[in-house]
Amino acid sequence: MKFVAGGGTANIGGTGTRHGMTTLVTGSAGFIGFHLARRLLERGDTVVGLDDLNAYYDPTLKSARLAILEQHAGYRHAKINLADRERVPALFADVKPDIVVNLAAQAGVRYSLESPSTYVDSNVVGFLNILEGCRAVQPRHLVYASTSSVYGANGDLPFNVHNGANHPITLYAATKLANEAMAHSYSHLFGIPSTGFRFFTVYGPWGRPDMALFKFTEAILAGRPIDVYGEGKMQRDFTYVADIVDGLVAAIDRPAQINPDWDPLKPDPATSGVAPWRVLNLGNSQRVELMRYIQVLEEKLGRKAKLNLLPMQPGDVARTEADVEETRIALDYAPSTPIEVGISAFVDWYREYFGR
Repeated sequence: MKFVAGGGTANIGGTGTRHGMTTLVTGSAGFIGFHLARRLLERGDTVVGLDDLNAYYDPTLKSARLAILEQHAGYRHAKINLADRERVPALFADVKPDIVVNLAAQAGVRYSLESPSTYVDSNVVGFLNILEGCRAVQPRHLVYASTSSVYGANGDLPFNVHNGANHPITLYAATKLANEAMAHSYSHLFGIPSTGFRFFTVYGPWGRPDMALFKFTEAILAGRPIDVYGEGKMQRDFTYVADIVDGLVAAIDRPAQINPDWDPLKPDPATSGVAPWRVLNLGNSQRVELMRYIQVLEEKLGRKAKLNLLPMQPGDVARTEADVEETRIALDYAPSTPIEVGISAFVDWYREYFGR
């Protein structure tokens, strides 16, 4: 496969409905949004993508992803900032999507310490615009990205959606927890089925340059040392992007419902008795120590890393692990990609895309 560069935007007019259904994917030129949009297009769906191609990281990579999507006749692109209070509602009115998948957000735990207002604009104001758009057009299902970071100070592993997630330790996590609460209120008030997914450390081809695997690969190939926080002892539930997309696609086709067994005296935080709403984990369901992750990368690159061992940074947690039993029950979800396979796929993509 040739990884093309370049890109552009297309007019929204003329979207077809080959399967009788149009899906709006926000963040479609982003890492996960690109993979989801491509999967939907390859199965014959019609996709409208929203992405403003901002400069949080190299827009060239975003444009390259977008160029691949625009090769599909069923794709149209809207270059709009999610926080735009006029253009986002106008897009909903024009497209009238049957399904909405919100993957556009200001990501990154550490950057939230530097630019908190960016997170409020994108993740709170932007999500409100999505909810208002859904209120107007009444889609069959709203699916949106939350994060494993909402578990924050919770140390009870594996993280279970039925346990509390009330102590986020970064603003990024707080905005995502706010999204879950906002979605519940709109699901209750306006009957919009909504599913929020708590993603666990997603990695794979076309990943973000600010993420560990990308930065490690770039530095190792250049002969530079890599910064290893927590002295490499941190454990993460690394989840391959294709497994994440499997969960998203399964959810698109299975809207959330009211839980008939919900008890208001013992309220389940993952479901609702007054709204078609739920939150689910999407993870690989196993912990891998960061040093093991680096060792696999060294094996795939055929080079040893120079390690700069550092203490944990503010906002980091020592361990994450997803309990995906509820996701398995609801969506037949079965993550199947070990890090050896996933890291190898990333390295193959990286070498081909950058010619290294």
